[in-house]
Amino acid sequence: MTSTPQEKARLLRELHRPGEPLVLANAWDAVSARLVAAAGARAVATASASVSWTLGSPDGGGADREQVLAQTALVVRAVAELPVTADLESGYAATAAGVGETVAALLATGAVGVNLEDEGRPLAEAAERIAAARAAADAAGVPAFVNARTDVFLHQLGDPDGRLDEAVRRLLAYVEAGADGVFVPGVADPATIAALVEAVPAPLNVLAGPGSPSVPELAKLGVARVSLGPGLAKAAFAAVRRAAEEVYASGTYTALDGGLTYQELNELSRSRRQG
Repeated sequence: MTSTPQEKARLLRELHRPGEPLVLANAWDAVSARLVAAAGARAVATASASVSWTLGSPDGGGADREQVLAQTALVVRAVAELPVTADLESGYAATAAGVGETVAALLATGAVGVNLEDEGRPLAEAAERIAAARAAADAAGVPAFVNARTDVFLHQLGDPDGRLDEAVRRLLAYVEAGADGVFVPGVADPATIAALVEAVPAPLNVLAGPGSPSVPELAKLGVARVSLGPGLAKAAFAAVRRAAEEVYASGTYTALDGGLTYQELNELSRSRRQG
């Protein structure tokens, strides 16, 4: 079993292989993490939106940093045999120094990777925050995988014809600042994905869902990491809504068909406590 944070961090790095992508079905609590692990995950990631919704907060700065870190610690304990990387939005801090403090606290939970968003900040400021994350990991003695995300495509920033160049400009700066990988959500076009792989000398992470190329297709393009983001949580919460609306509208329960058994969920929770 991989046990130390250093070993887990090295394993997480090794799993980022262009053409053989690390697939991350992002979890948000202990049971979802155990389910993902049981399905064959080689590492477990959280999604900031999913964690925020579970905490009763909106994504995009609505969650409390300490609550997010506590939730991450639950995930880490639940899948103690696997490396965990956490999506921490832009670091839950107003300054680069604050981002460093957040990353140090994250590593104390046992997580060995972090995803940080630029949120369209000025390039120099965004790069400084990535550098602070790298420095915090180095100071902790954990070779944590820092995944730098640009929101150029996701939020459709700037002139459409210039988005690829702007994304590349930002990603190159983040790699220079110490990022190990780069994340470009909002991209599904194969030609654009291939151009990003070619232009940036770091493992490329894309966000996948309905309408995206399949994992094998992304592998052929050279992608190194495929994330589902909040996709699993959206599907799970939709199931809750369907079942609740049915029972209140018609008094029937057909939407409950196919649910996990009490015994299955109890066993998954027992595994978490033992982990």
